[in-house]
Amino acid sequence: MTYRALVFFDLDGTLMNPQTQIDADVQQALQQLRQRNILPIIATGRTPGEIPDVFAQAGVDTYVALNGGLLVYQSQPIYTGAIDKKIIHELREITQQHGDALAFYNRTSVRVSRLTQTAKAQYDYVSTPYPKIDPDFYQSNPVYMMLVITTQNDKRYTYPYGDQLTFYRNSPYALDTVLKGESKQTGIVKLIEKMGLTDVPTYAFGDGINDVPMLETVDHPIAMGNGITAIKDRAEYITAKNTEGGIIQGLKYFDLLP
Repeated sequence: MTYRALVFFDLDGTLMNPQTQIDADVQQALQQLRQRNILPIIATGRTPGEIPDVFAQAGVDTYVALNGGLLVYQSQPIYTGAIDKKIIHELREITQQHGDALAFYNRTSVRVSRLTQTAKAQYDYVSTPYPKIDPDFYQSNPVYMMLVITTQNDKRYTYPYGDQLTFYRNSPYALDTVLKGESKQTGIVKLIEKMGLTDVPTYAFGDGINDVPMLETVDHPIAMGNGITAIKDRAEYITAKNTEGGIIQGLKYFDLLP
């Protein structure tokens, strides 16, 4: 199928409101895009298993999740970046030694090695329930992204594993951790190629540090008004804040909505 355009949306601080929901007018806008033969695609560090209600509200079946560690097209996985169990085990041991925690993510599940105060702060920060505790989850389940839950021990992880993993600090409490080189950018490129839509115009809305590669990839990068400076510096257009109608404003600016 050929689309008029592809529009990629970050979730936190972009498509979602502070209550981790998608406002009714934004849900309607996503539906209007589909009616206009424009494909909305979620590009996020999260996974459907973490916030299933949000994915249902969006009505989106194509997404780049877990910072490029999971690609799904029309509800079918087309790429998964499983992290080696040996590396996960080593990281879990380091978190134990330093009083930190490690969370494990795949398409359907989120688990955490232990529920420290910092882990609680992390999930409170992103307004999601605390995951179940299962320090051995990775032994029998694929893991496409981890959260190294720490506030001050970044170098304990990034130095020894920087040649095998990519780390993104997206909150004060944790490092998003995926296979080396994976990002929203690489996920978008792989997805577009597998969909056979390399000639279709692309747009993206984002606000945070892990959105930088995404905005550098698409034809028309759009920064949320609440976004960080690095995002705004790379934007073709800076729209209003996510809480002030920024999504709809940006879509109308580019004539993606009437």
